[in-house]
Amino acid sequence: MATETMTINMGPQHPSTHGVLQLILELDGEVVVKATPHIGFLHRGTEKLSEHRTYHQVIPLTDRLDYLAPMSNNLGYVLAVEKLLGITDLIPERANNIRVIMAELTRLKSHLVWLATHALDIGAMTVFLYCFREREEIVDIYEKVSGARMTSNYFRVGGICEDLPDGIESVIRKFAEDMTGHLETYEGLLTGNKIWQLRTMDVGYISGEDAIDIGLSGACLRGSGVDWDLRRDEPYCNYDEYDFEVPVRTEGDCFARYKVRLDEMRQAIRLILQGLDKLKPGPILADCPQVCLPAKKDVVNSIEGLIHHFKIVTEGFKPEAGEVYVGIEAPKGELGYYIVSDGSAHPYRMKVRPPSFVNVQALPQMVEGSLLADVIATIGTLDIVLGEIDR
Repeated sequence: MATETMTINMGPQHPSTHGVLQLILELDGEVVVKATPHIGFLHRGTEKLSEHRTYHQVIPLTDRLDYLAPMSNNLGYVLAVEKLLGITDLIPERANNIRVIMAELTRLKSHLVWLATHALDIGAMTVFLYCFREREEIVDIYEKVSGARMTSNYFRVGGICEDLPDGIESVIRKFAEDMTGHLETYEGLLTGNKIWQLRTMDVGYISGEDAIDIGLSGACLRGSGVDWDLRRDEPYCNYDEYDFEVPVRTEGDCFARYKVRLDEMRQAIRLILQGLDKLKPGPILADCPQVCLPAKKDVVNSIEGLIHHFKIVTEGFKPEAGEVYVGIEAPKGELGYYIVSDGSAHPYRMKVRPPSFVNVQALPQMVEGSLLADVIATIGTLDIVLGEIDR
């Protein structure tokens, strides 16, 4: 009996594609014969915009890449500029510890939205409500620390914008301690659930070798048995002084990636609590006045501070000509910044290596030969954000 395949558009506004991702699916009944991701519906021009701004002015642009993990975006960028300037070793210990605390809170925030939407796609609504309840506490902390709930713009070249507000450390500690119980609740609802297992086990498989060849990173790579984490293997912000484990699973399917991210959340809690224990009074900016903005009190109380602030804001600083690449372990994988300096006050070129962009190219290999419903589950475990794909 002869059959014909059917080509359908899934997206770019389909709820389960999580944004403006378009999939061209060729179906034989319900079986996916071919899947072609189409991107480009949200192009922001971040890299080109950066060429016309001073190095400090680029920081708010990075917030808008993975808008679920703005402080991770900030962190990767400022680390690259600090490497370009040669001031990496001048960053104060307190600033590094605060960076770790906020980066791991950001990891929790991002993973909570991932779990909420992934579960909702497959039909588990209760988990969605629980995850957003906890996420709300993190964005409240964001607001207290940076003044913004999403686009934080908190990290600075040389350190951080402002010190932590009074009393916030106890708020963060209580949230981290409570979060362990919440994770048990999520697992109780999903991990042993037969429907969840049927929708995620042996679905969206990719081997470790193929994951490396395609360039996967983060939980998508570790879910296929590849033990690689930049925080441990190429440490930054003194991560090598922290005690944590890198969760790895060997199954390479949606369930493995789900378990890896849940275990990553547990490790993020460990790191946050260690960071709080390490916090000691001290400076939050490097002693590098030609790069770092003066404290607000100096700007409003002295003409020298005002002039210093004005000069850096209007003229910027000028790194020596050269090029650098810095990658960090963002919630979705390796987020890298490649910056070329020509000696002027703005980047000559900036190229972002966003994990979502690289990870989404594995989608065809994961879903071809599977059912249409499996496409939804697989997109969920890739955990993509179109803001950094169409950067």
